[in-house]
Amino acid sequence: MGFWKTWFSTSESAATNRTAPFEEMSAEFTGNNPNSDRIVFSTERDIDLYELEELCDAVGWSRRPLRKVKKAIEHSFLVASMWQVRGNQRRLIGFARATSDHAFNATIWDVVVHPDFQGKGMGKALMKYVLKKLRSEEISNVTLFADPHVVDFYRTMGFMPDPEGIKGMFWYPH
Repeated sequence: MGFWKTWFSTSESAATNRTAPFEEMSAEFTGNNPNSDRIVFSTERDIDLYELEELCDAVGWSRRPLRKVKKAIEHSFLVASMWQVRGNQRRLIGFARATSDHAFNATIWDVVVHPDFQGKGMGKALMKYVLKKLRSEEISNVTLFADPHVVDFYRTMGFMPDPEGIKGMFWYPH
């Protein structure tokens, strides 16, 4: 943990000039050239919140207080990040997290892929990674909330509207 913490919490310039072994690499996105881009995935929670904020800004999401984003990450069951690694530079290009009851159910939140990497199978790779991790924890029911413009994407991943026809309900403070 200490190694990862120092790697992710160093100054911005130092952090972007280091790479470290990540948990898993997707070979389908890796070229034979050692200086080519590699896409790697991680479940490390010590994400640079400013880098995550930049990623969310890139897709046009509303800004959220960083203290709340940090708390959401800390209390998530799973945090998954996707990184572009070129030489010894790394860049956060995807993120997702899930909450869970730790037994049966999980809900996926905050799936984001940088616009430069959309339409190239990266969102699908990130979702497959998240689902694989949830299934490895024997989570059998996975839900998510999706904006209307991405519903078809999730359908291609096997998600469907509630087969029982139950309508979700929400409560918001007035």
